[in-house]
Amino acid sequence: MAAIPGPSPQAGPGTPAASEEIHLGIEGMTCASCVGRVERALQKVPGVAEATVNLATERAMARVEPGTSPAALAAAVAKAGYEARVLDAEGGTEPARAARAGEGWPVLLSGLLTLPLVAPMLLMPWGVHAMPGGWLQLALATPVQFIFGWRFHRAGWNAARSGAGNMDLLVSMGTTAAFGLSSWLWLTHAGPGEPHLYFEAGAAVITLVLLGKWLESRAKHRTTDAIRALGALRPTTARVRVEGHEMDVPVARVVVGDEVVVRPGERVPVDGQVIEGRSHVDESLITGESLPVAKGLGDAVTGGSVNGEGLLAVRTGAVGAETTLARIIRMVESAQAAKAPIQRTVDRVSAVFVPIVLVIALLTGLGWLLAGAGVEPSLIHAVSVLVIACPCALGLATPTAIMVGTGAAARRGILVKDAQALERAHAVDTVAFDKTGTLTEGKPTLVALGAGLGVTADEVLRLAAALQQGSEHPLAHAVREEARARGMEVPAARDLQALAGRGVEGLIGDRRLRLGSTRLMREAHAEPGAMQEELMQQQAQGRTVAWLLAVDVGVGVGVGVGAGVREQGALAREPVTQVLGWLAFGDAVKPGAAEAVARLRALGLRTVMLTGDNEGAAQAVATPLGIEEVHAQLLPGDKAARVTAMREQGRVVAMVGDGLNDAPSLVAADVGLSMSTGTDVAMQAAGITLMRGDPRLVADAIDISRRTWHKIRQGLFWAFAYNVLGIPLAAMGLLSPVVAGAAMALSSVSVVLNALTLRGWRGSA
Repeated sequence: MAAIPGPSPQAGPGTPAASEEIHLGIEGMTCASCVGRVERALQKVPGVAEATVNLATERAMARVEPGTSPAALAAAVAKAGYEARVLDAEGGTEPARAARAGEGWPVLLSGLLTLPLVAPMLLMPWGVHAMPGGWLQLALATPVQFIFGWRFHRAGWNAARSGAGNMDLLVSMGTTAAFGLSSWLWLTHAGPGEPHLYFEAGAAVITLVLLGKWLESRAKHRTTDAIRALGALRPTTARVRVEGHEMDVPVARVVVGDEVVVRPGERVPVDGQVIEGRSHVDESLITGESLPVAKGLGDAVTGGSVNGEGLLAVRTGAVGAETTLARIIRMVESAQAAKAPIQRTVDRVSAVFVPIVLVIALLTGLGWLLAGAGVEPSLIHAVSVLVIACPCALGLATPTAIMVGTGAAARRGILVKDAQALERAHAVDTVAFDKTGTLTEGKPTLVALGAGLGVTADEVLRLAAALQQGSEHPLAHAVREEARARGMEVPAARDLQALAGRGVEGLIGDRRLRLGSTRLMREAHAEPGAMQEELMQQQAQGRTVAWLLAVDVGVGVGVGVGAGVREQGALAREPVTQVLGWLAFGDAVKPGAAEAVARLRALGLRTVMLTGDNEGAAQAVATPLGIEEVHAQLLPGDKAARVTAMREQGRVVAMVGDGLNDAPSLVAADVGLSMSTGTDVAMQAAGITLMRGDPRLVADAIDISRRTWHKIRQGLFWAFAYNVLGIPLAAMGLLSPVVAGAAMALSSVSVVLNALTLRGWRGSA
């Protein structure tokens, strides 16, 4: 980033009204088919542009036109047969429904009633025959079937009524068939002894499914640990200083500009700037940085971090939903609630899965009946098909892995804005870096300057500082700091405007001046003359050079070539651009940059540098780091074009940047990764935000993406394999309904537990 931009342009009028997001908590979903049903119900509501539902979080997000009623969305969900509640703006992932206190008792009671029915079956191999009589079996199975299993019957009926199918419908039909067959056999039996009944099959299936859903929900509850950990960082009170007196007030009553006092060991309640005191602050749960960070006068502090040994007074800069912590929580929640592209494919498969299973079950029953097996075996085999063919594992495989993966990443200071970025990052084969602020510290210092004919070095610095008064660019800070250190009186500049990717222009007195890159000087057809040699020396040392130019200088006889004359002679009066002087900046490479590039290469990735800086400065950084490909002197549009060209070559590109001029290339890349130490624009453009300015987090982000993708594939493989193997076995009569119910419950639990292994990921940065 060799160019020094001026003040950022403000957004103009005419921007269309942004859509709104409404978040709902959904209860009653059991499988991927339920997800599709709720999504279709929401999408039918007028004003809804997009709706996504996440089975693992039991949440729905609807993107709506302004003014759309949340109550209308909740009513649509209720009409579809599910319960909905509108979540507040602060969000906050709800605990999994069955994991909440007191909701394990249906499993326990259902198990106690089912045990006398199942125990005799387990004892038969040892010659023990203790099956209860028909009356007792009916008495034990009825409450299991119609009280504890009512949730399945109700949800299954709602699904059937709307022309859809789900797991509940399969369980309801299967257990009802077993219960109905047993009741019919018992009531019509006229001979001696007891007929063979199947009450235990229906009761055991319901109990096992309830147990599986409870275990699954408890496991899912652990996937939201990252959100709950972040939410726990929110202090409830703040110590506000008013006219020299301190008082404790609720954080909700603190406003921007208030002075907040933070004692040693306390959590910082707001985002702000230190106005008094010095201390070290632990930001580990926000940035993943394990070491406390020194804070002093003028330094920014983040709400939720822990103050160390010193007393700090903080001027409040953001409160409530606008704090960094609140935005982090929203970003993680958004990523966890979003639907990855592969999940949409799974949802389409699940939409036709249940009808296919119903057909297979019907054909199984008819096939066995035509083969002469009799009504009882035929019906039981059909029931086994219905019970084992649960699409629940399919619906959970992707969202649970993404939830755990994004949570683990957040703990290490990697914020994934959307699930698509996490899914796409696993396929990255090329990582393109910006230079300044990404691989280097982004805190350049002015190390040398020179002047042209008739100009002093002090005048060059003074004019350059005047042009940089409104800029937040790192080079602008370096210029102002040097002018301040020399005690210079800086004149006022007027009509300042940024020259995109090149520099800044403005009026000082009656002179129009420009400050910017070598590219800006070349485009103005100005020649540095004798200063060309100094330019080469500075660039050879890897320094960034900016040029101070005077525009529209009237040229007469006697002005030398060093002043940038295009034509000499007494009659030369055309306007030219004169080179007044140059400024050279040095910027140290970040300590972790070399390790970051080495780790990426170890992962089999190609590294590229895209920078607006000169070729010498770019190579001085890239060569020691081992970056294979360097493109220098690029404008923001040029960077984006390079990224697009690499993608057109078949590469999957991740772009890493931090500045305003990186935003186009971050959007152009398959995956954009932004340093949180950079601009808000860059962070908005990127799919992944690195909460520390540590380039080693890039390798960590790709690593967690690969691990998450691996878990998604594992979960989907086992979910599909389970059905591919289980349904034929059940249709062939090799699985009883009880075994099928246990296998179905185990499949969902195993998928979630497999995803939970990602919680152990720690990264290396």
